[in-house]
Amino acid sequence: MHLLMQTAADAAANAPHFPVSATLVYVAGFIAAVTIGSIAWYNSKRPPGWESKQRPDVIPEVKKEETPGVGEPKS
Repeated sequence: MHLLMQTAADAAANAPHFPVSATLVYVAGFIAAVTIGSIAWYNSKRPPGWESKQRPDVIPEVKKEETPGVGEPKS
């Protein structure tokens, strides 16, 4: 039993830390999600109270198609 407890204690003391690459992936994903969500929000119908507000210059305007996904593909 003592050997099992000693092995577990050694394994816990020498456990690898969370990889830096995984942290960078999480941070990049969060930034991408916030950016894409902001663009989608600014291009959606304005919430009550925001109808008269101007779109920021850094947000591109996305034009809606009348019939998306119908007809010939646009190239």
